[in-house]
Amino acid sequence: MGELTAPISLVCRECGRDHGHVLAYACEECLGALEVRIDFGKVQVSRSKISSRDRDLWRYREFLPILDDSCIVNLGTGYTPLLRADSLAKAIGVRRLYVKNDTVNPTFSFKDRPSGIAVSKAKEFRMNAVGCASTGNLAGSTAAHASAAGLRSFVFMPSSVEDPKVFHASIYGSTVVLVEGTYDDVNRLAALAADRFNIGVVNVNLRPYYVEGSKTMGLEIAEQLGWRLPDRIVVPCASGALLSAIHKGISEAVEAGLLEDDRVAMTCAQPEGCSPIVSAFRKGLDRIEPVRSPRTVVQSLAIGEPGDGLQALKVIRETGGTAGAVSDREAIEAVYLLAKETGIFAEPGGAISVAVLKRLVEEGEVGRDEEVVCCVTGAGFKTIEVFPPPENTIRVPASFQSLSAAIGPLLG
Repeated sequence: MGELTAPISLVCRECGRDHGHVLAYACEECLGALEVRIDFGKVQVSRSKISSRDRDLWRYREFLPILDDSCIVNLGTGYTPLLRADSLAKAIGVRRLYVKNDTVNPTFSFKDRPSGIAVSKAKEFRMNAVGCASTGNLAGSTAAHASAAGLRSFVFMPSSVEDPKVFHASIYGSTVVLVEGTYDDVNRLAALAADRFNIGVVNVNLRPYYVEGSKTMGLEIAEQLGWRLPDRIVVPCASGALLSAIHKGISEAVEAGLLEDDRVAMTCAQPEGCSPIVSAFRKGLDRIEPVRSPRTVVQSLAIGEPGDGLQALKVIRETGGTAGAVSDREAIEAVYLLAKETGIFAEPGGAISVAVLKRLVEEGEVGRDEEVVCCVTGAGFKTIEVFPPPENTIRVPASFQSLSAAIGPLLG
């Protein structure tokens, strides 16, 4: 690649203090969250320059906070399909619907975007080990990127996480730490590990850099629509970081001169059994009330104290968006609907964007004349155990007569 990114620094969201290029995640003055700021006045980027590059997230090099190209860990993440889903649009009742299919990333979820940036940054800071607190998908992604980078990794997960996600993380050689508690218990232990053992925990002490990877989903949506925006983007939310990062990428595209404006209604999707962001939005609160005991099969979204919840809430309100929660049954039904109408097999936490859109349309909160993008964030094969046994299977002896007797009636 050979191109240097723009000058970057970490700035406090609350008091605005500039901390420079450091390994930190909280402001020394007010303890506010830090976020990356890029000086786009010193960047030369254009649509044609971007389109000439490889189709992965690194095509947006100027937007990513890596200073040393030799530290980049690239598994081919990003530039995932934006599928126009006319049949699904008709089933839900909107004018036009696109599915942003992040199930096809290298470890089968959108988490490859932030973990790729965070592990690259860990190399840049000369860290010897990385880790994460995870409800499943981030564990596999962090482990894969650590393996590719030649770094040791430790992934912390609730012991209730689906078995395939535990195995997925272990296959890359990571040390898997299963914690008997909630995700928030896991997060606290991971934060202690980051502090006491100097581990680069991607969503703790590397968090400001980590979330930058997710904004590439917003950049891709804009580019794949011909450098324009839909009316609405529906995003599954756990910590809330993906929703706010998508919009940050869109706003930076405006700042860099790639887009004319950033008008798009950002919409949050959560399960009813763990929906602190939705609850705060619906109640008109300026704070997030934690969910102490999440009760949902949608494990990937079961974060009771969302680290970026307030920022997500701010973005939803500023963009004229909304937030909705659905039952576990609706989330699972959306998996089947998405598979039937688009051929995409998502986990419940990925398909929940479809479920929430369906409910909001039925309730009249989303207009039927809208053009919508649903972000589908993770593949379904890692959550097989939450689905009932399939009913559309037939077992037959190895003879054509038996086969004919079984399927002939089905063909009329």
